[in-house]
Amino acid sequence: METRGSGVRRMCALTLLLVSVCPMCCRASWMWLGVTSAPEQLSCRDPVLSARQRDLCRRKPFLLPSVRDGAQLAVSECQNQFRLERWNCSTSREPTAVFGHEQSSGTKETAFIYAAMAAGLVHTVTRSCSQGNMTECGCDARLRGGGGGGGTAAEGWHWGGCSDHIQFGTWFSRRFMDDSVKNVSTSRGGYTLITMNRHNSEAGRQAIERTMSTDCRCHGISGSCAVKTCWRSMAPFHRVGSYLKERYEQSVQVSDRSRKKTRKKDQRRPVDKHQLIYLNKSPNYCVEDRRRGIAGTRGRRCNRASSGPDGCNLLCCGRGYNTHVVRNIQRCECKFVWCCYVHCRRCESMNDMHTCK
Repeated sequence: METRGSGVRRMCALTLLLVSVCPMCCRASWMWLGVTSAPEQLSCRDPVLSARQRDLCRRKPFLLPSVRDGAQLAVSECQNQFRLERWNCSTSREPTAVFGHEQSSGTKETAFIYAAMAAGLVHTVTRSCSQGNMTECGCDARLRGGGGGGGTAAEGWHWGGCSDHIQFGTWFSRRFMDDSVKNVSTSRGGYTLITMNRHNSEAGRQAIERTMSTDCRCHGISGSCAVKTCWRSMAPFHRVGSYLKERYEQSVQVSDRSRKKTRKKDQRRPVDKHQLIYLNKSPNYCVEDRRRGIAGTRGRRCNRASSGPDGCNLLCCGRGYNTHVVRNIQRCECKFVWCCYVHCRRCESMNDMHTCK
């Protein structure tokens, strides 16, 4: 019993030492809510929330389901956008590193993760507001009755309906995600990981507004469109994801404040608030690196006929690929037989499947 007790004490001491030496890498992240499937664990006391987030949650507990839904929406869309590439936005169930090394590496992938998470949070909170699930927010009333600019009766249309009120969702996303450090200047000496993540989070929130559309409904006698009622709607999140993927492809590398040598040209380079920025170049993701949480591409399925990122040449990093013959059996030539069942044949096909060596 003494040996077991001393072992437990040593483990606790080691854990406390790691947390004190490396608090950022040992701290759980709310992003874990995007990969967990245990709704009974949803609580404002959840250890994956920071102290500031728990305090905000206790003041607005009705928003916690939207936080979980926003995280799940962002993770799903990230994996959809990168499903054909070397880095496929793989996740783990480790609360301290949901996205592995990429969560804190300062690369283009880190930029996309934070932008998608912030955008997902705005999207789900705003959607819940528009659906009337919250008392603190609802439709955007500023556009009703001709407010906020726009058409008039003489022009044949007017604002009405339920415009999505993204201001509340944007406000909550900032309060929930952004670090408590304020007034951090980036005009002198470059960026830190915190300011980089804050910039990309804000770019993700702006993506919701920039992808919004104006939808209208016609009114008139016998289906004519004499008058139109219009409102502002958020785009489906897959469109927001495509927008952020374009920003990922056009992301800008900025200077790292922690490095001693920084070129003056990089210090003065202006960065648009809608751009994604990163500090460090990405690895090639070809080879598995368990220490950094990189899965590699070995065993990934590739498309031999494609010249894009999912092609066997690029995805397999020049290592070649294996070809397997896969037998598929499915129902075919189905017919309805009176009365009353469906009769189908079993059709068999042989297809080639290619996987990276």
